Amino acid sequence: MKKNILFFAILTLAITVLAACGGGEETSTEKDSATEIRIGYFPNMTHIAAIVALEKGYYAEQFGENIEITTSTFNDGSAFMEAMSTDSIDIGTVGPTPALNTYVKNPQHEIISGAVNGGAVLVVGKDSGINNVEDLKGKKVAVPTFGSTQDVGLMKSLQDAGLTASSTGDGDVTTIKQAPADTAALMLNGEIDAAATQEPWGVNIETNGNAKLLLDASEFAWGSESTNTVVAARKEFTSNNPELTKKALKAYKQAVDFINENPEEAIQLFLDHVEGLTGKELSKDEVTKAFARLTPTTDVKEEILKEMATISKEAGYISTDNIDGLVNLSYLEEALKE
Repeated sequence: MKKNILFFAILTLAITVLAACGGGEETSTEKDSATEIRIGYFPNMTHIAAIVALEKGYYAEQFGENIEITTSTFNDGSAFMEAMSTDSIDIGTVGPTPALNTYVKNPQHEIISGAVNGGAVLVVGKDSGINNVEDLKGKKVAVPTFGSTQDVGLMKSLQDAGLTASSTGDGDVTTIKQAPADTAALMLNGEIDAAATQEPWGVNIETNGNAKLLLDASEFAWGSESTNTVVAARKEFTSNNPELTKKALKAYKQAVDFINENPEEAIQLFLDHVEGLTGKELSKDEVTKAFARLTPTTDVKEEILKEMATISKEAGYISTDNIDGLVNLSYLEEALKE
């Protein structure tokens, strides 16, 4: 008799718990735990979709009024990935090479969407006498930072021409770390011979550094299909907040669609946003020219990421090129279905 009483007591408790949980089915608010989303990005043309998503209010629209949105901007991928690794940002746009280099050392994040293909170029001084990649032998080339996507892209283009690069001077080409905003001055003064950079800085160097294109976005590295920027997120954030992750990607896709359908308005939103951040007014003509060299997208070229990892390993930036688990497009696939 006591056993029967105990059994019914347990059964009653179980039914009560299930009823309180809605029959065992969680709502989206029960699945998500965040009350704030911290977004990181760069004030560069290759991050235009993130900027448009903020300017058009797509993130706010998707998240709702109960989620606070905070933003941080970065000048290079290393700083972005350090912020993500130290739990200072949850999600954002970054170059794939910093993302994979950090992942090999500390696999606490994942790439959940593409952002921009193309958008990187190789420029040289007009009076440098450099007319093809082979002419770069013995020259100095500026890159935004060592291990950046443009640095690895340069190595790819040099490899295709039978050349090597090194920051220590023991390669065919010597690479120099230089902030893109300051590269035009170095080019103009003859302190560097070339620069591998992202837009709109390629156009800026052409215009203000007495430079010319050696390889445009369709020729540099892997060409127009090169994955230049991706959406990365902390795994702890995505796993604890699957619905918010999907909403973030819906907002991002809204921005990509808006840019492709309204390029002139998107360019103006980018210009206004950057001026608001930096207090500096970019040239609309330069930005429009730079915009034509990239493709906003959610696609990810995983085979290119694997090649990037191999080049990074060969350069000594990482100890292995095994990036299994880095790319997780399941949230994107679900977001695009809804």
